[in-house]
Amino acid sequence: MADDNNGANSNSGGANANTTAEVQIQIPGPSKTEAPATQEGPSGSPKAKNWKRWIMVVVDAIFLIVGQTSATLLGRYYYSQGGNSKWLSTFVQTAGFPILFFGLFFFPSKSPSSETPVGKIAMIYIVLGLIITGDNMMYSYGLMFLPVSIFSIICASQLAFNVFFSYVLTSQKLTGLIMNAVVLLTLAALLLGANHESHGPTGGIIGGKYIVGFLLTLGASGTYALILSLMQLTFENVIKKKTFSAVLNMQIYTALVATFASFVGLFASGEWMDLKEEMDRFQSGEFSYLMTLVWTAVSWQVASIGVVGLVFEVSSLFSNVISTFALPIVPLFGVMAFHDKMNGVKIIAMLISIWGFLSYLYQNYLDDKKARSA
Repeated sequence: MADDNNGANSNSGGANANTTAEVQIQIPGPSKTEAPATQEGPSGSPKAKNWKRWIMVVVDAIFLIVGQTSATLLGRYYYSQGGNSKWLSTFVQTAGFPILFFGLFFFPSKSPSSETPVGKIAMIYIVLGLIITGDNMMYSYGLMFLPVSIFSIICASQLAFNVFFSYVLTSQKLTGLIMNAVVLLTLAALLLGANHESHGPTGGIIGGKYIVGFLLTLGASGTYALILSLMQLTFENVIKKKTFSAVLNMQIYTALVATFASFVGLFASGEWMDLKEEMDRFQSGEFSYLMTLVWTAVSWQVASIGVVGLVFEVSSLFSNVISTFALPIVPLFGVMAFHDKMNGVKIIAMLISIWGFLSYLYQNYLDDKKARSA
């Protein structure tokens, strides 16, 4: 998703799922040498600390689900009301990144400065930022050409792609439950890809645009999974530390590059010249046009804060699972807000996606239980 498209879109799209896609990241969990979250200290008993930790987990999960759902729906609203700029849609998925500087202010790094060469880490941020830009653009096209319900279900395939890239790049062990999730999510995407009937409230989607939207959203989900694996490799082999500030820095500087690239694309494509006319023709008015863009950007960053919090409190894998859990919620809002058609094929695809998600979640539960007992 445009999760992203803006994603960890991605995704997610999606993300967009964007979509967006571009604000969710995957890094290894806490090392065994770190103090456990329940270690007794001055602030209270281990039980009290554990309760505080899980309260924060719930809050972060709400941030992620609400932010991702709101951003996806607002992105579709932008197109349904007459918006047409793909580069502007791509831009807002990461443009709200300055909000994350508050995290660095309130949670400064207490660890020694990394010995990683500045030039090397800067090059990694630039490459990842450019990949995120392309991922967000694909999420933007997908959200433009597809009903939000179909867009979100296709974005669930990011878990299947994530398993593949994790196996190839980070040697993740494949279990029966994980393979079951991959097969189910792939089947759900294939069902939607074969469903060529008209969709949506705007007189239907032309068959060619449906296919393009389907392929680009699927490509965006795969690219988002690749981004997660590349970020994980960066943390393991380059940054070599897991701190809250390191996670924030990764998101802030890759988003900075993606925002700059989207800004250049907006002017290089000439779309900026049509923005005034687009705002004038926006069906719900100019003020609504501006608020849609502003709150889309804010929503992606709310989701980003949830992602960062879950990575910091639990693990990146848990964060990714919660993100995928939010995807089946979006089609329900799509039916209510945009009157998307919920036919039999889409219902079956959504149920299969939920089944695949639960299978993946149960495997994560077993892995976590095994790690705690070790």
